[in-house]
Amino acid sequence: MSSRSDVTLGRRFSRLRFDHVGRITGVLLDVDGTLLDSNEAHAMAYLEALRAHGIEQSFERVRRMIGMGSDRILPILAGVDADSDLGRRITETKRAVFRERYLPGLKPVRGARELLEELRARSLKLVVASSAGAEELHMLLKAASVDDLIEHATSADDAEESKPAPDIVEAAVRQSGLPKEKLVMIGDTPYDIEAARKAGVGIIALRSGGWDDRDLAGAMAIYNDPLDLLAHIESSPLAD
Repeated sequence: MSSRSDVTLGRRFSRLRFDHVGRITGVLLDVDGTLLDSNEAHAMAYLEALRAHGIEQSFERVRRMIGMGSDRILPILAGVDADSDLGRRITETKRAVFRERYLPGLKPVRGARELLEELRARSLKLVVASSAGAEELHMLLKAASVDDLIEHATSADDAEESKPAPDIVEAAVRQSGLPKEKLVMIGDTPYDIEAARKAGVGIIALRSGGWDDRDLAGAMAIYNDPLDLLAHIESSPLAD
């Protein structure tokens, strides 16, 4: 449940950083940690995949990197390029472990579907901007119980570099067909914030991905989760 200080923080950021933008007509959406409670599952899958290939890492170090793609994670955690033979094998192992061991038990983040239903009711265009591959992205959206609410999506397949590079956000902007000044992104990691800011798009941050407010600095507003944002939508950057 949101505390009074949490709500005040979100409202204060909204007023200071949003008044000049004008009415928002589209929303770019991250998925992992934002709509689906999956960040720890991704970390565990990476940990098991690395171990399967003889590489030991701590859970804490892996967890802090979730939100980026394998193109950035593997050089740091394994010392290999994601396109190398070993890099591809680790990535495939991670995907298999995630799909088979973790995905079936994942749940939506609190209020994810309700928020998206409200955004659609407000005639806001929804575009997914995820670092996941296209095939995995479909499974993630289904697990989050929002696949039927999404008409437009961009994935790692649409970008040369994953977050925090702006490529995926820029692809989502193009997919939306809207000026970036009319878009707001919703994400849960520092990598979402950096990518959005580099792309010139304002971003609302959620704590549901496991990051604290210092990590999420740079967002125009911070809320606990989609349900918290929905409860205070009239004082948020998404207000009419």
